[in-house]
Amino acid sequence: MKTIGLLGGMTWHSTHEYYRLFNELVNKRLGKEHAAKVLIYSFNFQELRNWQLEDTTFLAEQLALQAKKLETAGADIILIGANTMHEYYQQVQNALSIQVLHIGDAVGRTIKQKKLKKVALLGTKYTMQGDFYKNKLAEYDIETITPSNEEQKIINDIIYNELVKGQIIEKSKQAYLKIINKMKESYDIEGVILGCTEIPLLIKPEDTELKTFNTTEIHALSAVNFALDNK
Repeated sequence: MKTIGLLGGMTWHSTHEYYRLFNELVNKRLGKEHAAKVLIYSFNFQELRNWQLEDTTFLAEQLALQAKKLETAGADIILIGANTMHEYYQQVQNALSIQVLHIGDAVGRTIKQKKLKKVALLGTKYTMQGDFYKNKLAEYDIETITPSNEEQKIINDIIYNELVKGQIIEKSKQAYLKIINKMKESYDIEGVILGCTEIPLLIKPEDTELKTFNTTEIHALSAVNFALDNK
């Protein structure tokens, strides 16, 4: 079994989900008392937020530095445990001799397997407004639709004011579902990418008739497949 290296703490709530998924998925495959081999570096999320607002160059350097430490400690593959931080994917990959498993590749392959062509992308403002995620999905012939600027603010505020603190509020869930339903009516989307690793804490598959893509689950499954099958 290969060892998974995870850059976590973005936030600790989603890191907890990653760790749970790694172990459950390995045990489901191997049975008995088997569990995943995992190395985690957990960031102080407040520091990350400060760097994100004040010094993104330093932020990218820190991601690369801690990923290199995981590689040195014995990790065979690295995961960046947050959609937004994949904006700095290339800087991290350039610092390593092992693969960084891009969350967009994992999601893109999964959507393509479902034969969907047009999906909504929900996430932080950095993910929704940036090109790094959309361009990656375009490699899989997937068209990505994002909400309006006003709706993006609602989504982003709920993430940073509630979800990163572990607060799950019904009113916020309904706000998300209203945006999803509006996008379905306006753009005829076929599915929804829950493109922040905290959003699946709020939105569940049974909450909408559309196919939802839990990026945390998809990313974790891809890592376990690599760890067990080397692919």
